[in-house]
Amino acid sequence: MRWWKILGLAAFAGVAATGVVIARAERRRRAYTPEEIRERLRIRHAEAVAGADTGAVTGADTKTEPPGAADQPPR
Repeated sequence: MRWWKILGLAAFAGVAATGVVIARAERRRRAYTPEEIRERLRIRHAEAVAGADTGAVTGADTKTEPPGAADQPPR
């Protein structure tokens, strides 16, 4: 019977710890003003567009062979 009490206390502690983590994340998320969020989104969008422009892969750059196919003799 004693192990049921220990298990119950451990479960209670786990639920309480999860609630603390969720509340902390929510406070951190709500700490930004709408203007700050918009600015951060604009920066992330600009970085994504710049990354897509420099790292673009054309059809001629891709290979259709599976990995390791170069090691095998032709059929």
